[in-house]
Amino acid sequence: MADRPVTKLDKSVVLSGLFAVWDDIEALAGGLSETEWLSASPLPGWDVKALVAHMVGTESFLSGVAAPQPDIDVSALGHVHNDIGTMNECWVRHLSAESGADVLKRFKAITDERRKVLTSLPNDEWDAVTVTPAGPESYGRFMRIRVFDCWMHEQDIRTALGRPSSDDELAGAASGLALDEAAATMGYVVGKLAKAPDGSRVQLELTGPLARTIRVKVDGRAQVVDDFGGQEPTAMVRLDGLQFTRLAGGRPMCPARAQDVELGGDEGVAGRVVDHLNFVI
Repeated sequence: MADRPVTKLDKSVVLSGLFAVWDDIEALAGGLSETEWLSASPLPGWDVKALVAHMVGTESFLSGVAAPQPDIDVSALGHVHNDIGTMNECWVRHLSAESGADVLKRFKAITDERRKVLTSLPNDEWDAVTVTPAGPESYGRFMRIRVFDCWMHEQDIRTALGRPSSDDELAGAASGLALDEAAATMGYVVGKLAKAPDGSRVQLELTGPLARTIRVKVDGRAQVVDDFGGQEPTAMVRLDGLQFTRLAGGRPMCPARAQDVELGGDEGVAGRVVDHLNFVI
């Protein structure tokens, strides 16, 4: 099914991050007023309640529950761009009439169910290749994508409510896994989207509590590497780690963190990488 190496990930590590971000979202949304549930998020057309409804829908889909039939053609909405967006919007519209507190109860119920299923999933099924948003990949990789998606939506909720993550909150397990997932796509971003020429060595230096260095080498094809074998990068991008995830997810930058993006080396290539960081479907 897969024509490339399959990513195998430690089940306990990924599930610890996934369960932690679900706990964080539940704590963040608990006790919100109905006015706060209707706060506009950074995603067009979605408020806080829509974000949680979307996560309810995705986990329900993964539990084998079909999307509800909408009362309108949701594919015609301006912020819906593909089949996945259409399915997401079916759940958002279906749950829009419920109170925020009731949507949160649904979130807790479906994530409790998913915790039990995922905890008992055999290792061979965890490593098995399946259809994922990243193409044919292991089910474990799919669940790391779920960490990224839910963690991004936690940040969306925080932005909507004016409660940005502190440095300590960004140091959690889910943050690291979300950044792992974003970093894993940088070969595609640098080679396919930014079209860095053969021989390029692109280095992304992330600062702040999500600090790390991501290196992409283009040698026939672009791929993430541990080092450049003693060679210097040909293009460099330096920015805050949270801002990197915002750009990778197609969101506006977080106003609570440094917004400087520094380019070095071949600034044409570096600039194209920044312009094409958004890889989210």
